[in-house]
Amino acid sequence: MRKLLLLPIRFYQYAISPLMASHCRHYPTCSQYAVEAITLHGAAKGSVLAIRRLGRCHPWSEGGYDPVPGTDHSPQTTQTRQ
Repeated sequence: MRKLLLLPIRFYQYAISPLMASHCRHYPTCSQYAVEAITLHGAAKGSVLAIRRLGRCHPWSEGGYDPVPGTDHSPQTTQTRQ
């Protein structure tokens, strides 16, 4: 099921997205966010996360860094070892 959901997203990333100018407000892009969400959380929860992300993508959104919940992309604090 995951591969079936990822197929149109990958098609968009490789065939359509390069032809369009980059106007992304978030990092990672919405399509990459969807790939990561579906891969990490499965078809159902990943699709819900991706749809919620698309809902946050609009001209009045601040944008910025918005990682998929549960990924290692979250900022980490550096601690010095003694």
